[in-house]
Amino acid sequence: MTEHIAVVDLGYGDAGKGTVVDALCAASPRRAVLRFNGGAQAAHNVITENGRHHTFAQFGSGTLRGVPTHLTRFMIVDPLALAGEAKALGNPFHLLTVDGDALLATPWHRAANRRREVARGDARHGSCGMGVGETMGYALTHADAPRVADVLSPARLRRRLAAVAAALPCPDIVLDDVIDAFTAFGDAVRIVGGEHTARLLDEGPCVFEGAQGVLLDEWRGWHPYTTWSTTTFDNVTELCGSFRRLGVVRAYTTRHGAGPFVTEAPELDLPEAHNGADAWQGAFRVGHFDAVAHRYAMEVAGGADALAITHLDAPERCPELGVCTAYREGSAIRDRIEPGPHRDLAHQERLTERLSHATPAATYRPENWAREISELLGAPIAIASHGPRSSDKRMSVAV
Repeated sequence: MTEHIAVVDLGYGDAGKGTVVDALCAASPRRAVLRFNGGAQAAHNVITENGRHHTFAQFGSGTLRGVPTHLTRFMIVDPLALAGEAKALGNPFHLLTVDGDALLATPWHRAANRRREVARGDARHGSCGMGVGETMGYALTHADAPRVADVLSPARLRRRLAAVAAALPCPDIVLDDVIDAFTAFGDAVRIVGGEHTARLLDEGPCVFEGAQGVLLDEWRGWHPYTTWSTTTFDNVTELCGSFRRLGVVRAYTTRHGAGPFVTEAPELDLPEAHNGADAWQGAFRVGHFDAVAHRYAMEVAGGADALAITHLDAPERCPELGVCTAYREGSAIRDRIEPGPHRDLAHQERLTERLSHATPAATYRPENWAREISELLGAPIAIASHGPRSSDKRMSVAV
């Protein structure tokens, strides 16, 4: 039987996890796509062979193939955003299950998130403005934080949403309206217990679809320009005993919003069809392939069994594009970012400060882009992607 596969971005996000998941679902039957981190801030673009395009947020990127989605307990579920996405997809609620223990993102969390980000002014972190971090922060200090299963209990739902409204007041949000919307969400989706995940995994090969990227991980990223989410394989390990680790990278490095980006090169002619400037995240930034940062991501994520390399058509279109294998930090040349202790945000903040002043020390243009990235990161190529459709991908290792 085909193994379960976990798809994790080894960069700052936007490497093409959605198109990789779609290709995996097209290549062989999959029981389900399981989402295991993040929330409605994901933006996973899929374009089918007939040209249909959808940017997936909470539904799994196998939905257009008819593959069911399961939102695990590690997801931050936004019923309002989910309703909008479902409408765009033709309301495929029959393909969706949601773990009742997953946290609920509410309009109060979203409003508080945006107020906080605006208040930072020029020191913005680059939030997606969807309230995911605010939802996590609230749950850490409130044992009664609303969860998906609460929508099945009207009295408990009202009590818990009223507590959020009191803690994060916003006069424009009407409690009864939110209760009505969340109750409708409960009527539309199938809410399940924790045992459902194990049942799906027993029934057939599944794909775990990650969000954001390892360099944005809440503990391993460049703090404070990170997400409130575990973006490594760690959550998958808690849900599944055995799976293949597929790390996704672009042929060049990108970043959306603020934070260190050592190899950034705005002069590169690399137009982006599905990522532009965003009012909350900020500008979409491009640069040379950063082997130093991606090797760090591989190390802190516990390694990958294989790689999916996307946008391999870019080097052909951009002759100035290169690969960076070392940084210059003052008088020092470094080819490795040494990981600090896990959950040590003070260390990560010091690392962020260092990287903010680092510059590329060695950049070159390889003869064979995919082979060079494979050798630099020490993993074989499973998928080589030269375009957005599944037909644009070559499978080199059985997946």
